[in-house]
Amino acid sequence: MAGALLGLCLLAPAANAAQAVRSPAAKSAAAPLADTSRIAAVVNGDVISEADIQNRARLFAVSTGLPLTQDVIDRLRPQILRQLINERLRVQEAQKRKIVVPDAQIAAAIKEIESRNNMSAGALRQKLAADGVSNRTLIDQIRAQLAWTQILRQAAADKIHITPADVKAQQQLEAQQVGKTEYRIGEIFIPVDNPDNTADAERFADTVIKQLRAGAPFPIVAAQFSQTQAALDGGEVGWVQPNQLDSGVAQVVTQMPVGAISNPIRVPGGLSIVNLQAKRQIGNEMATVVTVRQAFFPFTAPLTDPRNPTDQQRQALTKAHAAIAQVHGCADMEAYAKANNPPNRPSDPGEIRVDAVNPPAFRQLLSTIPLGKPTEPLVSRDGIAVLTVCTRDEKNIGEVSAQDIERSMLNERLEAISTQMMRDLHRNANIELRDRGV
Repeated sequence: MAGALLGLCLLAPAANAAQAVRSPAAKSAAAPLADTSRIAAVVNGDVISEADIQNRARLFAVSTGLPLTQDVIDRLRPQILRQLINERLRVQEAQKRKIVVPDAQIAAAIKEIESRNNMSAGALRQKLAADGVSNRTLIDQIRAQLAWTQILRQAAADKIHITPADVKAQQQLEAQQVGKTEYRIGEIFIPVDNPDNTADAERFADTVIKQLRAGAPFPIVAAQFSQTQAALDGGEVGWVQPNQLDSGVAQVVTQMPVGAISNPIRVPGGLSIVNLQAKRQIGNEMATVVTVRQAFFPFTAPLTDPRNPTDQQRQALTKAHAAIAQVHGCADMEAYAKANNPPNRPSDPGEIRVDAVNPPAFRQLLSTIPLGKPTEPLVSRDGIAVLTVCTRDEKNIGEVSAQDIERSMLNERLEAISTQMMRDLHRNANIELRDRGV
């Protein structure tokens, strides 16, 4: 929940957010590589070209800081080509089912990726464009992921029935685990559909891990290359217990320090790269949680130079100060926001765990501002936010809600359906490979 708020209320200059994807790739991206007109594969009549592979490799390079050379392209090519084949199969299946992914849904997914990386709205697209990466490369990838999610939900409609009794039984199991350690992890899953491709997948995984350990943002890399339903959530798996993980993954996770990136772990169907984000005792984790209400004053053009705002940006600041003068509590702020906020800016972003908020100045603000008092204007690249803290409580956040349990059970079953459907699509497809080494 905090990410949704931080996307609106950056206290640091918005330009700093773009550092998350700053890379040396821009200088090398323009250098000619292999023949981009060459056909790499044909999937049920749809062509995948060398240009498609290079564009995806360029996206990866810009996101991670990897220099884009022909050697790097050669190292990434086999895994990128397999991913592109999977995406074509998924898009073709969506077309058969007459599934259309609206542009607004794609834009929302991109915004969520930016928010997870503390980037202002539009920063990711601008950074990619500046480094010679077509926005279409990112959009096509996200469209395939969203379409596949809809396909799975359609396929699961008659197969997955999670009842209140199922949830209650799982809650009883959770209650028996109180006091034991659980782990919050992120995962990048690299499929290996043929044992002959294991070496290529391992080389690719080693490349990914090297860049992650050098500081590449895990959520962006996961969104691009993980092949699970958690990809668009930045690979976020959430809180899990060792008995909920593959035995090999559990053995590694229980020995990792927080913040570490694992080596490739062999799991059924492929390789797993795990990031241990946190650990806690089940049922025994106290934290400060706040609720807020916020008003937002959008800019019609991005704020590129805070020292030289446009007239409209000055007017937005004036409106923000006027709102501060007339708001005297959360009820006032909620009423003001409902009457004035744009549709995509909710007045209530949900509960926020204070110690998980960044930057530190914003965390301090949420911890200390008197309840009901509006903040000073909080300026970001795309607008100005004013908020009030409504409640501030110490809560046991180690308790797992029924909604969390149901969501976890649904995701596990969707992953099983996804694996089987991809096997079926490959088995029934006409795939002609012309790329070397694949």
